[in-house]
Amino acid sequence: MWMGPDWIVQEMKDSGLRGRGGAGFPSGLKWSFMPKASDGRPSFLVINADESEPGTCKDREIMRKDPHKLVEGCLLAGYAMRARACYIYIRGEYFNEAMVMDEAIHEAYTAGLIGKNACGSGYDFDMYLHRGAGAYVCGEETALIESLEGKQGKPRLKPPFPANVGVFGCPTTVTNVETIAVAPTILRRGASWFTGFGRKNNAGTKLFAISGHVNNPIVVEEEMSIPFRELIDKHCGGVRGGWNKLQAVIPGGSSVPVLPIEECEEALMDFDDLKARGSGLGTAAVTVMDDTVDMIAAIRRLAHFYRHESCGQCTPCREGTGWLETILERMEVGDADVREIGMLDEISRQIEGHTICALGDAAAWPVQGLIRRFQPVIEERIADPQGFDFEAHFQHAWSGEKFKNAEWTKEFGGGKDQEVDPGAHTNIIRPLLEN
Repeated sequence: MWMGPDWIVQEMKDSGLRGRGGAGFPSGLKWSFMPKASDGRPSFLVINADESEPGTCKDREIMRKDPHKLVEGCLLAGYAMRARACYIYIRGEYFNEAMVMDEAIHEAYTAGLIGKNACGSGYDFDMYLHRGAGAYVCGEETALIESLEGKQGKPRLKPPFPANVGVFGCPTTVTNVETIAVAPTILRRGASWFTGFGRKNNAGTKLFAISGHVNNPIVVEEEMSIPFRELIDKHCGGVRGGWNKLQAVIPGGSSVPVLPIEECEEALMDFDDLKARGSGLGTAAVTVMDDTVDMIAAIRRLAHFYRHESCGQCTPCREGTGWLETILERMEVGDADVREIGMLDEISRQIEGHTICALGDAAAWPVQGLIRRFQPVIEERIADPQGFDFEAHFQHAWSGEKFKNAEWTKEFGGGKDQEVDPGAHTNIIRPLLEN
Protein backbone atom coordinates (compact mmCIF):
# COMPACT_ATOMS: atom_id res chain seq x y z
CA MET A 1 0.00 0.00 0.00
CA TRP A 2 2.97 2.32 0.56
CA MET A 3 3.67 2.03 -3.19
CA GLY A 4 0.54 4.10 -3.81
CA PRO A 5 -2.72 3.61 -5.75
CA ASP A 6 -1.25 4.46 -9.16
CA TRP A 7 1.48 1.82 -8.79
CA ILE A 8 -1.11 -0.83 -7.92
CA VAL A 9 -3.26 0.02 -10.95
CA GLN A 10 -0.24 0.01 -13.27
CA GLU A 11 0.94 -3.35 -11.90
CA MET A 12 -2.52 -4.82 -12.57
CA LYS A 13 -2.41 -3.44 -16.12
CA ASP A 14 1.06 -4.92 -16.68
CA SER A 15 -0.08 -8.32 -15.39
CA GLY A 16 -2.60 -8.67 -18.22
CA LEU A 17 -5.28 -9.92 -15.80
CA ARG A 18 -8.67 -10.11 -17.49
CA GLY A 19 -11.90 -10.23 -15.50
CA ARG A 20 -12.70 -13.71 -14.26
CA GLY A 21 -16.45 -13.10 -14.06
CA GLY A 22 -17.04 -14.06 -17.69
CA ALA A 23 -16.57 -10.96 -19.84
CA GLY A 24 -12.75 -10.99 -19.75
CA PHE A 25 -12.34 -7.18 -19.67
CA PRO A 26 -8.79 -6.02 -18.70
CA SER A 27 -8.92 -5.54 -14.93
CA GLY A 28 -6.24 -2.86 -14.57
CA LEU A 29 -7.97 -0.75 -17.20
CA LYS A 30 -11.30 -1.14 -15.40
CA TRP A 31 -9.73 -0.04 -12.13
CA SER A 32 -8.26 3.04 -13.81
CA PHE A 33 -11.73 4.28 -14.81
CA MET A 34 -12.44 5.31 -11.23
CA PRO A 35 -12.01 9.08 -10.57
CA LYS A 36 -8.72 10.05 -8.92
CA ALA A 37 -10.07 13.24 -7.40
CA SER A 38 -13.36 13.25 -5.49
CA ASP A 39 -16.13 15.65 -6.42
CA GLY A 40 -17.56 15.28 -2.93
CA ARG A 41 -19.03 11.82 -3.48
CA PRO A 42 -17.35 8.75 -1.95
CA SER A 43 -16.27 5.89 -4.23
CA PHE A 44 -17.24 2.26 -3.66
CA LEU A 45 -15.95 -1.20 -4.55
CA VAL A 46 -18.59 -3.92 -5.07
CA ILE A 47 -17.65 -7.59 -5.22
CA ASN A 48 -19.92 -9.77 -7.34
CA ALA A 49 -20.26 -13.03 -5.39
CA ASP A 50 -23.68 -13.78 -6.88
CA GLU A 51 -22.34 -16.92 -8.53
CA SER A 52 -25.52 -18.12 -10.25
CA GLU A 53 -24.31 -19.36 -13.65
CA PRO A 54 -25.22 -23.07 -13.90
CA GLY A 55 -22.12 -25.21 -13.54
CA THR A 56 -20.05 -22.46 -11.90
CA CYS A 57 -18.74 -23.00 -8.38
CA LYS A 58 -15.24 -21.45 -8.33
CA ASP A 59 -15.94 -18.35 -6.21
CA ARG A 60 -17.62 -20.55 -3.62
CA GLU A 61 -14.32 -22.37 -3.03
CA ILE A 62 -12.44 -19.11 -2.44
CA MET A 63 -14.99 -17.81 0.06
CA ARG A 64 -15.30 -21.16 1.81
CA LYS A 65 -11.63 -22.13 2.04
CA ASP A 66 -9.60 -18.90 1.77
CA PRO A 67 -11.81 -15.92 2.70
CA HIS A 68 -8.92 -13.77 3.97
CA LYS A 69 -7.45 -13.75 0.45
CA LEU A 70 -10.63 -12.04 -0.75
CA VAL A 71 -10.59 -9.58 2.17
CA GLU A 72 -6.97 -8.67 1.40
CA GLY A 73 -7.78 -8.26 -2.29
CA CYS A 74 -10.70 -5.98 -1.44
CA LEU A 75 -8.43 -3.76 0.69
CA LEU A 76 -5.78 -3.43 -2.04
CA ALA A 77 -8.28 -2.91 -4.86
CA GLY A 78 -10.28 -0.45 -2.78
CA TYR A 79 -7.12 1.50 -1.95
CA ALA A 80 -6.11 1.56 -5.64
CA MET A 81 -9.52 2.96 -6.58
CA ARG A 82 -9.64 5.34 -3.60
CA ALA A 83 -12.85 3.64 -2.45
CA ARG A 84 -14.34 4.45 0.94
CA ALA A 85 -15.98 1.04 1.43
CA CYS A 86 -16.54 -2.35 -0.14
CA TYR A 87 -19.77 -4.33 -0.46
CA ILE A 88 -19.59 -8.09 -1.06
CA TYR A 89 -22.87 -9.11 -2.71
CA ILE A 90 -23.13 -12.86 -2.04
CA ARG A 91 -25.92 -15.09 -3.33
CA GLY A 92 -28.42 -16.04 -0.66
CA GLU A 93 -27.97 -19.78 -1.24
CA TYR A 94 -24.33 -19.51 -0.12
CA PHE A 95 -25.32 -19.60 3.54
CA ASN A 96 -22.20 -21.33 4.90
CA GLU A 97 -19.90 -19.27 2.69
CA ALA A 98 -21.57 -16.08 3.98
CA MET A 99 -20.96 -17.20 7.56
CA VAL A 100 -17.29 -17.86 6.82
CA MET A 101 -16.87 -14.52 4.99
CA ASP A 102 -18.57 -12.64 7.81
CA GLU A 103 -16.21 -14.17 10.36
CA ALA A 104 -13.18 -13.38 8.20
CA ILE A 105 -14.28 -9.73 7.89
CA HIS A 106 -14.70 -9.48 11.66
CA GLU A 107 -11.26 -11.01 12.20
CA ALA A 108 -9.73 -8.45 9.83
CA TYR A 109 -11.46 -5.62 11.71
CA THR A 110 -10.21 -6.98 15.06
CA ALA A 111 -6.65 -7.20 13.73
CA GLY A 112 -6.81 -3.59 12.49
CA LEU A 113 -6.28 -4.66 8.87
CA ILE A 114 -9.47 -2.94 7.69
CA GLY A 115 -11.66 -0.22 9.17
CA LYS A 116 -10.33 3.03 10.62
CA ASN A 117 -6.65 3.55 9.70
CA ALA A 118 -6.47 0.18 7.85
CA CYS A 119 -3.11 -1.54 8.34
CA GLY A 120 -1.79 1.67 9.94
CA SER A 121 -1.75 3.38 6.54
CA GLY A 122 -3.98 6.30 7.43
CA TYR A 123 -6.57 4.99 4.96
CA ASP A 124 -10.12 4.22 6.21
CA PHE A 125 -11.78 1.25 4.54
CA ASP A 126 -14.95 -0.56 5.62
CA MET A 127 -16.35 -3.87 4.34
CA TYR A 128 -19.94 -5.10 4.33
CA LEU A 129 -21.48 -8.44 3.39
CA HIS A 130 -24.84 -8.22 1.61
CA ARG A 131 -26.90 -11.36 0.92
CA GLY A 132 -28.87 -11.61 -2.29
CA ALA A 133 -32.22 -13.34 -2.69
CA GLY A 134 -31.47 -15.86 -5.42
CA ALA A 135 -31.89 -13.90 -8.67
CA TYR A 136 -29.61 -14.93 -11.55
CA VAL A 137 -30.02 -11.53 -13.21
CA CYS A 138 -28.38 -9.88 -10.17
CA GLY A 139 -25.08 -11.24 -11.44
CA GLU A 140 -25.26 -8.38 -13.98
CA GLU A 141 -23.47 -5.43 -12.42
CA THR A 142 -26.21 -2.79 -12.69
CA ALA A 143 -28.93 -5.22 -11.54
CA LEU A 144 -26.67 -6.06 -8.60
CA ILE A 145 -26.38 -2.35 -7.78
CA GLU A 146 -30.17 -1.95 -7.93
CA SER A 147 -30.60 -4.90 -5.56
CA LEU A 148 -27.93 -3.55 -3.23
CA GLU A 149 -29.89 -0.30 -3.02
CA GLY A 150 -33.02 -2.21 -2.01
CA LYS A 151 -34.82 -2.06 -5.36
CA GLN A 152 -35.91 -4.81 -7.74
CA GLY A 153 -32.88 -6.46 -9.31
CA LYS A 154 -33.39 -5.18 -12.86
CA PRO A 155 -30.50 -3.97 -15.06
CA ARG A 156 -30.04 -0.26 -15.71
CA LEU A 157 -29.54 1.37 -19.08
CA LYS A 158 -25.94 2.41 -19.71
CA PRO A 159 -24.64 5.11 -19.84
CA PRO A 160 -24.18 6.34 -17.18
CA PHE A 161 -21.72 3.60 -16.31
CA PRO A 162 -21.11 2.51 -12.69
CA ALA A 163 -17.63 4.13 -12.68
CA ASN A 164 -19.46 7.47 -12.82
CA VAL A 165 -22.89 6.73 -11.30
CA GLY A 166 -23.02 3.44 -9.45
CA VAL A 167 -24.26 2.36 -6.04
CA PHE A 168 -26.06 5.20 -4.20
CA GLY A 169 -25.25 7.44 -7.17
CA CYS A 170 -21.51 7.31 -6.43
CA PRO A 171 -18.52 6.11 -8.53
CA THR A 172 -18.42 2.32 -8.29
CA THR A 173 -16.43 -0.59 -9.65
CA VAL A 174 -18.14 -3.98 -9.71
CA THR A 175 -15.78 -6.92 -10.07
CA ASN A 176 -15.65 -10.68 -9.58
CA VAL A 177 -14.46 -12.63 -6.51
CA GLU A 178 -11.73 -14.53 -8.37
CA THR A 179 -10.40 -11.35 -10.02
CA ILE A 180 -9.99 -9.62 -6.66
CA ALA A 181 -8.68 -12.69 -4.83
CA VAL A 182 -5.74 -13.13 -7.22
CA ALA A 183 -4.71 -9.44 -7.02
CA PRO A 184 -2.65 -9.72 -3.77
CA THR A 185 -0.60 -12.57 -5.23
CA ILE A 186 0.08 -10.57 -8.40
CA LEU A 187 1.20 -7.54 -6.39
CA ARG A 188 3.38 -9.68 -4.13
CA ARG A 189 5.06 -11.71 -6.87
CA GLY A 190 5.05 -9.09 -9.62
CA ALA A 191 3.24 -8.66 -12.91
CA SER A 192 5.97 -10.52 -14.83
CA TRP A 193 5.34 -13.66 -12.75
CA PHE A 194 1.66 -13.63 -13.69
CA THR A 195 2.31 -13.01 -17.39
CA GLY A 196 4.57 -16.08 -17.38
CA PHE A 197 1.45 -18.24 -17.50
CA GLY A 198 -0.72 -18.67 -20.58
CA ARG A 199 -0.57 -17.14 -24.04
CA LYS A 200 -0.33 -13.47 -24.98
CA ASN A 201 -3.52 -11.60 -24.03
CA ASN A 202 -4.59 -14.64 -21.97
CA ALA A 203 -2.18 -14.38 -19.06
CA GLY A 204 -2.20 -15.96 -15.65
CA THR A 205 -3.80 -18.81 -13.79
CA LYS A 206 -7.50 -19.65 -13.76
CA LEU A 207 -9.94 -21.62 -11.62
CA PHE A 208 -11.69 -24.31 -13.66
CA ALA A 209 -14.86 -25.88 -12.25
CA ILE A 210 -15.19 -29.20 -14.06
CA SER A 211 -18.38 -31.22 -13.71
CA GLY A 212 -20.43 -33.72 -15.68
CA HIS A 213 -19.30 -37.03 -17.08
CA VAL A 214 -15.73 -37.16 -15.82
CA ASN A 215 -14.26 -39.64 -13.37
CA ASN A 216 -13.28 -36.95 -10.87
CA PRO A 217 -15.30 -33.69 -10.89
CA ILE A 218 -13.15 -30.94 -9.40
CA VAL A 219 -12.42 -27.23 -9.01
CA VAL A 220 -8.75 -26.72 -9.86
CA GLU A 221 -6.42 -23.78 -10.45
CA GLU A 222 -4.47 -24.24 -13.64
CA GLU A 223 -2.53 -22.26 -16.21
CA MET A 224 -4.53 -20.34 -18.80
CA SER A 225 -4.34 -21.77 -22.33
CA ILE A 226 -3.98 -25.35 -21.09
CA PRO A 227 -5.30 -27.79 -23.74
CA PHE A 228 -8.79 -29.00 -22.87
CA ARG A 229 -7.87 -32.67 -23.12
CA GLU A 230 -4.83 -32.21 -20.86
CA LEU A 231 -7.02 -30.46 -18.28
CA ILE A 232 -9.52 -33.33 -18.25
CA ASP A 233 -6.94 -36.14 -18.24
CA LYS A 234 -4.62 -34.51 -15.70
CA HIS A 235 -7.16 -33.47 -13.06
CA CYS A 236 -10.36 -35.41 -13.73
CA GLY A 237 -9.06 -38.87 -14.58
CA GLY A 238 -10.46 -38.56 -18.09
CA VAL A 239 -13.97 -38.75 -19.51
CA ARG A 240 -16.29 -41.38 -18.05
CA GLY A 241 -15.94 -44.46 -20.25
CA GLY A 242 -13.00 -43.03 -22.22
CA TRP A 243 -12.34 -40.06 -24.48
CA ASN A 244 -14.27 -41.52 -27.43
CA LYS A 245 -17.43 -41.51 -25.30
CA LEU A 246 -17.32 -37.69 -25.22
CA GLN A 247 -20.13 -36.01 -27.16
CA ALA A 248 -19.96 -32.30 -26.29
CA VAL A 249 -18.62 -29.80 -23.76
CA ILE A 250 -19.93 -26.50 -22.44
CA PRO A 251 -16.53 -24.86 -21.75
CA GLY A 252 -17.49 -21.74 -19.82
CA GLY A 253 -20.77 -21.91 -17.95
CA SER A 254 -24.21 -22.62 -19.35
CA SER A 255 -24.46 -19.42 -21.40
CA VAL A 256 -21.68 -20.26 -23.90
CA PRO A 257 -22.32 -22.45 -26.98
CA VAL A 258 -21.40 -26.14 -26.84
CA LEU A 259 -18.33 -27.60 -28.52
CA PRO A 260 -18.47 -31.09 -30.12
CA ILE A 261 -15.75 -33.70 -29.55
CA GLU A 262 -13.96 -32.75 -32.79
CA GLU A 263 -13.32 -29.22 -31.48
CA CYS A 264 -12.43 -30.38 -27.96
CA GLU A 265 -9.43 -32.36 -29.21
CA GLU A 266 -7.45 -29.21 -30.09
CA ALA A 267 -9.17 -26.54 -27.95
CA LEU A 268 -7.12 -24.35 -25.61
CA MET A 269 -8.81 -23.12 -22.42
CA ASP A 270 -8.49 -19.38 -22.86
CA PHE A 271 -10.58 -16.44 -24.05
CA ASP A 272 -9.26 -16.11 -27.59
CA ASP A 273 -9.05 -19.74 -28.69
CA LEU A 274 -12.54 -20.65 -27.51
CA LYS A 275 -13.97 -17.47 -29.04
CA ALA A 276 -12.36 -18.40 -32.36
CA ARG A 277 -14.12 -21.78 -32.13
CA GLY A 278 -17.52 -20.15 -31.74
CA SER A 279 -17.76 -20.55 -27.97
CA GLY A 280 -16.18 -18.78 -25.00
CA LEU A 281 -14.23 -19.23 -21.75
CA GLY A 282 -16.85 -17.38 -19.69
CA THR A 283 -16.51 -18.41 -16.06
CA ALA A 284 -14.52 -21.55 -17.03
CA ALA A 285 -17.25 -23.83 -15.69
CA VAL A 286 -16.59 -26.91 -17.81
CA THR A 287 -19.58 -29.24 -18.22
CA VAL A 288 -18.63 -32.52 -19.88
CA MET A 289 -21.37 -34.52 -21.61
CA ASP A 290 -20.84 -38.06 -22.91
CA ASP A 291 -22.82 -39.86 -25.61
CA THR A 292 -25.65 -40.78 -23.22
CA VAL A 293 -26.84 -37.16 -23.20
CA ASP A 294 -29.73 -36.06 -25.38
CA MET A 295 -28.36 -32.71 -26.58
CA ILE A 296 -31.78 -31.31 -27.50
CA ALA A 297 -33.08 -32.06 -23.99
CA ALA A 298 -29.95 -30.54 -22.40
CA ILE A 299 -30.32 -27.23 -24.24
CA ARG A 300 -34.09 -27.26 -23.70
CA ARG A 301 -33.42 -27.47 -19.96
CA LEU A 302 -31.09 -24.45 -20.19
CA ALA A 303 -33.75 -22.56 -22.16
CA HIS A 304 -36.16 -23.23 -19.29
CA PHE A 305 -33.64 -21.77 -16.82
CA TYR A 306 -33.19 -18.55 -18.78
CA ARG A 307 -36.93 -18.16 -19.30
CA HIS A 308 -37.44 -18.50 -15.54
CA GLU A 309 -34.64 -16.07 -14.65
CA SER A 310 -35.50 -13.31 -17.14
CA CYS A 311 -36.46 -10.17 -15.22
CA GLY A 312 -39.05 -9.31 -17.88
CA GLN A 313 -37.86 -5.76 -18.45
CA CYS A 314 -36.96 -6.18 -22.16
CA THR A 315 -39.56 -7.51 -24.60
CA PRO A 316 -37.15 -9.61 -26.74
CA CYS A 317 -35.93 -11.49 -23.65
CA ARG A 318 -39.26 -11.68 -21.83
CA GLU A 319 -41.14 -13.08 -24.85
CA GLY A 320 -38.29 -14.68 -26.79
CA THR A 321 -37.02 -16.95 -24.01
CA GLY A 322 -40.51 -18.47 -23.77
CA TRP A 323 -40.60 -19.09 -27.51
CA LEU A 324 -37.16 -20.76 -27.40
CA GLU A 325 -38.28 -23.17 -24.71
CA THR A 326 -41.65 -23.94 -26.33
CA ILE A 327 -40.10 -24.80 -29.70
CA LEU A 328 -37.33 -26.89 -28.09
CA GLU A 329 -39.91 -28.81 -26.05
CA ARG A 330 -41.60 -29.88 -29.30
CA MET A 331 -38.29 -30.60 -31.04
CA GLU A 332 -37.24 -32.83 -28.15
CA VAL A 333 -40.17 -35.19 -28.85
CA GLY A 334 -40.00 -34.76 -32.64
CA ASP A 335 -43.27 -32.82 -32.81
CA ALA A 336 -41.96 -30.04 -35.05
CA ASP A 337 -41.43 -29.07 -38.66
CA VAL A 338 -37.88 -29.05 -40.01
CA ARG A 339 -38.45 -25.45 -41.15
CA GLU A 340 -38.76 -24.45 -37.49
CA ILE A 341 -35.03 -24.97 -37.03
CA GLY A 342 -34.41 -21.80 -39.04
CA MET A 343 -37.20 -20.05 -37.14
CA LEU A 344 -35.59 -21.03 -33.84
CA ASP A 345 -32.27 -19.59 -34.98
CA GLU A 346 -33.99 -16.39 -36.14
CA ILE A 347 -35.69 -15.93 -32.75
CA SER A 348 -32.33 -16.31 -30.97
CA ARG A 349 -30.82 -13.66 -33.28
CA GLN A 350 -33.67 -11.27 -32.50
CA ILE A 351 -32.96 -11.69 -28.78
CA GLU A 352 -29.15 -11.49 -28.96
CA GLY A 353 -27.89 -7.93 -28.75
CA HIS A 354 -31.35 -6.42 -28.34
CA THR A 355 -31.62 -6.35 -24.55
CA ILE A 356 -30.34 -4.04 -21.80
CA CYS A 357 -28.16 -6.75 -20.20
CA ALA A 358 -26.47 -9.91 -21.42
CA LEU A 359 -29.13 -12.33 -20.15
CA GLY A 360 -30.71 -12.22 -23.61
CA ASP A 361 -27.38 -13.21 -25.16
CA ALA A 362 -26.96 -15.95 -22.55
CA ALA A 363 -30.34 -17.40 -23.50
CA ALA A 364 -29.63 -17.22 -27.24
CA TRP A 365 -26.11 -18.66 -27.40
CA PRO A 366 -26.81 -22.23 -26.16
CA VAL A 367 -29.62 -22.52 -28.74
CA GLN A 368 -27.37 -21.17 -31.50
CA GLY A 369 -24.66 -23.65 -30.47
CA LEU A 370 -27.13 -26.53 -30.64
CA ILE A 371 -28.21 -25.59 -34.16
CA ARG A 372 -24.65 -24.94 -35.32
CA ARG A 373 -23.24 -28.23 -34.01
CA PHE A 374 -26.18 -30.64 -33.77
CA GLN A 375 -28.67 -29.67 -36.49
CA PRO A 376 -28.55 -33.20 -38.02
CA VAL A 377 -29.67 -34.59 -34.62
CA ILE A 378 -32.68 -32.25 -34.59
CA GLU A 379 -33.57 -33.14 -38.19
CA GLU A 380 -33.31 -36.85 -37.42
CA ARG A 381 -35.57 -36.48 -34.36
CA ILE A 382 -38.21 -34.63 -36.40
CA ALA A 383 -38.02 -37.17 -39.22
CA ASP A 384 -38.29 -40.22 -36.93
CA PRO A 385 -39.52 -39.33 -33.42
CA GLN A 386 -40.32 -42.98 -32.64
CA GLY A 387 -36.75 -44.06 -33.31
CA PHE A 388 -35.39 -42.28 -30.24
CA ASP A 389 -35.19 -44.09 -26.88
CA PHE A 390 -35.90 -41.46 -24.22
CA GLU A 391 -35.36 -43.85 -21.32
CA ALA A 392 -31.83 -44.64 -22.47
CA HIS A 393 -30.94 -40.93 -22.51
CA PHE A 394 -32.78 -39.81 -19.38
CA GLN A 395 -30.26 -38.51 -16.85
CA HIS A 396 -31.08 -40.10 -13.50
CA ALA A 397 -29.87 -38.41 -10.32
CA TRP A 398 -28.34 -41.72 -9.19
CA SER A 399 -26.62 -43.96 -11.73
CA GLY A 400 -27.46 -47.21 -9.91
CA GLU A 401 -23.78 -48.02 -9.31
CA LYS A 402 -22.46 -49.07 -5.89
CA PHE A 403 -21.17 -46.12 -3.90
CA LYS A 404 -17.37 -45.81 -3.90
CA ASN A 405 -17.26 -44.12 -0.50
CA ALA A 406 -18.34 -47.27 1.35
CA GLU A 407 -16.60 -46.31 4.60
CA TRP A 408 -18.50 -43.06 4.79
CA THR A 409 -21.84 -44.73 4.06
CA LYS A 410 -21.23 -47.27 6.86
CA GLU A 411 -20.67 -44.45 9.31
CA PHE A 412 -23.69 -42.62 7.95
CA GLY A 413 -25.77 -45.74 8.48
CA GLY A 414 -25.08 -45.75 12.21
CA GLY A 415 -22.37 -48.37 12.62
CA LYS A 416 -19.20 -49.71 10.99
CA ASP A 417 -20.71 -53.14 10.47
CA GLN A 418 -23.95 -51.88 8.99
CA GLU A 419 -24.22 -51.92 5.21
CA VAL A 420 -26.28 -49.15 3.60
CA ASP A 421 -28.28 -49.78 0.46
CA PRO A 422 -27.56 -46.84 -1.89
CA GLY A 423 -31.06 -47.18 -3.29
CA ALA A 424 -32.72 -46.99 0.12
CA HIS A 425 -33.24 -43.24 -0.16
CA THR A 426 -34.79 -43.73 -3.60
CA ASN A 427 -37.18 -46.34 -2.20
CA ILE A 428 -38.30 -43.88 0.48
CA ILE A 429 -38.76 -40.97 -1.90
CA ARG A 430 -40.55 -42.82 -4.71
CA PRO A 431 -43.87 -43.38 -2.86
CA LEU A 432 -43.88 -39.70 -1.90
CA LEU A 433 -43.50 -38.68 -5.52
CA GLU A 434 -46.18 -41.14 -6.66
CA ASN A 435 -48.65 -39.80 -4.09
